[in-house]
Amino acid sequence: MAKPKLVISRRIYNPVLASLEECFEIVADNQQTDKAWTVQEIQSKVATAQYLLCTVADKIEATVIESAPDLKVIATGAVGFNNIDVAACKARGIRLTNTPDVLTQTTADFAFALMMATARRISESERYARAGQWTGWAFDQFTGADIHHATLGIIGMGRIGSAIARRAFGFDMRVLYHNRQPSQEEGGAQWVTREVLLQESDFVMLVVPYSQATHHLIGRPELALMKPTATLINIARGGVVDDQALIAALKAKTIAAAGLDVFEGEPRFDSAFLEFENVVITPHIASSTKATRGAMMQLAADNLIAHARGMPLITPVA
Repeated sequence: MAKPKLVISRRIYNPVLASLEECFEIVADNQQTDKAWTVQEIQSKVATAQYLLCTVADKIEATVIESAPDLKVIATGAVGFNNIDVAACKARGIRLTNTPDVLTQTTADFAFALMMATARRISESERYARAGQWTGWAFDQFTGADIHHATLGIIGMGRIGSAIARRAFGFDMRVLYHNRQPSQEEGGAQWVTREVLLQESDFVMLVVPYSQATHHLIGRPELALMKPTATLINIARGGVVDDQALIAALKAKTIAAAGLDVFEGEPRFDSAFLEFENVVITPHIASSTKATRGAMMQLAADNLIAHARGMPLITPVA
């Protein structure tokens, strides 16, 4: 009996690939180069496939889905799936899975690291030292902002937001959060309106999924509410922040700094961000440890294997 065809859009770890080869005929001609396919290339490759393993960087538009009459399951190796046309999947009866939970702790670690790097001017001071500009110690050299006993505002208190809050309590931080509805599980964190959170927080952390409802959730009006000493940290998705509004706020010094792991239109981003020493920039790596990325790949693979063997999907989205 012929194996069903699986298209894998990007390079994955060899043990995960080996587990998939037992069940599927694999189409993955970029495992060596890890070259990203265009939408047209993905469309061509899935035309006769039953399964697709994609990443957060792939645009799985309606045209891709329409070109694959036999497609049964799309597994994305990510928590977020705003890059996939979910409505088109539902219309065709195509199942969609993601990889929640396995990256929660790693992403929370990174969020805290990005906040600390921004507050303590780590990237800026490292560039200074590497450039040979350090000539001696001084009391006012690279003075930053304290994390301990500061107020952290978390917008989006899901799994990752809750994990960030637990880390914040270890630094004696006051934790505010905003969801559409207060959670009963966030002992020690205080639910407030978004406006109060923006006004009172020393650090504003964004951990919401991207959707039409969260597009430009942080724009000019929201940035205007923040303290001039406050820092914005975005580990959510590009598009949650209006990048042009943020650049304007940084230029006007209406906020103190920003730590950004995601951008609108990434991997491209506005070069104006490079002009600010008080902006820490990372290339969408919040979940990037070998163990966690491996677990994400394996969970995506396990969903596909389960479906191919007639078993329920492990982490279905739709």
